[in-house]
Amino acid sequence: MNEALIRSLTPSVLGILVRRGAGFAAAEDAVQDALVEAVRVWQPDPPRDPKGWLVTVAWNRFLDATRADSARRRREDLVDEEPAPGPAAAVDDTLQLYFLCAHPSLTPSSAVALTLRAVGGLTTRQIARAYLVPEATMAQRISRAKRTVSGVRFDRPGDVATVLRVLYLVFNEGYSGDVDLAAEAIRITRRLAAAFDHPEVAGLLALMLLHHARRAARIASDGCLVPLAEQDRGRWDTGSIAEGVAILQAALARDRLGEFQAQAAIAALHADAPTAEETDWVQIVEWYDELARLTDSPIVRLNRAVAVGEARGPRAGLAALAALDDTLPRHAAVAAYLHERDGDTATAARLYAEAARKAPNLAERDYLTRQAARLNTRRSR
Repeated sequence: MNEALIRSLTPSVLGILVRRGAGFAAAEDAVQDALVEAVRVWQPDPPRDPKGWLVTVAWNRFLDATRADSARRRREDLVDEEPAPGPAAAVDDTLQLYFLCAHPSLTPSSAVALTLRAVGGLTTRQIARAYLVPEATMAQRISRAKRTVSGVRFDRPGDVATVLRVLYLVFNEGYSGDVDLAAEAIRITRRLAAAFDHPEVAGLLALMLLHHARRAARIASDGCLVPLAEQDRGRWDTGSIAEGVAILQAALARDRLGEFQAQAAIAALHADAPTAEETDWVQIVEWYDELARLTDSPIVRLNRAVAVGEARGPRAGLAALAALDDTLPRHAAVAAYLHERDGDTATAARLYAEAARKAPNLAERDYLTRQAARLNTRRSR
């Protein structure tokens, strides 16, 4: 069974059920049941029309659940509207679903979490990691969001800012996590940029393109993670970089700076440097200052500490790092790097090992483990 195909069809099938009158929570449950059934029966004999098959099975599951629920007996008349088997309309409902999940009845954080789970396909654990909260806390948040929207009419979609936040998190998970969603996030953001003339929409698209342009160089042939400074810049996608820079410049010219434009400006400075040594770290620190002012994010300040260490020396970077909570994700990795640059290899090796134990994915864990081993080997000689 092609899991990528299943993932690509899920939003459209969910959208069809919602348009036909199923409540969002009930529709999601029905689609999930259909996906489980697909896993069971598709492997030996996949259908010729996968989308039509999923729509039919999901709709049948929704109707079964409706009939079993006495509180929803009023929906029995929908039985006559059951879609017949066969090709389904080629309609992409994904962007519409992003807006529907960003419903005004939900808080922005709940809307983002619900969309990531229902449309983005992320697990509760992945969403919790993105929000820096325990998995149980995120599970409760998603459950509350489902209950909130289960009985509302989807005639007042949410705002662009919430949809941007969702797309940003989906892209980040696809770019650095275990699920490949980055290309899909770019596709949806392109559609959003075509529909909304807003500098932050353009800023997010530019940011995605600039990061995605480096993707081929991020992983070595043996599967190992390659840090930015060591990447083969000849493998970067110059077309995506040029497009991202052009989009960013047009957005910045409108003088309505937002966090995605600031992040894209940092990515553009990295992309513009012919070598790692020629990176304009002074200007990158200035952009991080702008980004910290816009977001007050501890993760932004953590990344800024790295930039300060490059621009002003490792001790200045360590001083900036000392002001931050040492439980922040990747704090130990940043501290290890700065201590190594400062010549304290014993502390750096210990911190690399600590960072490896906390790494969010296998590639990052392996890289940090190798860094610790490299320094320990050097010290033992």
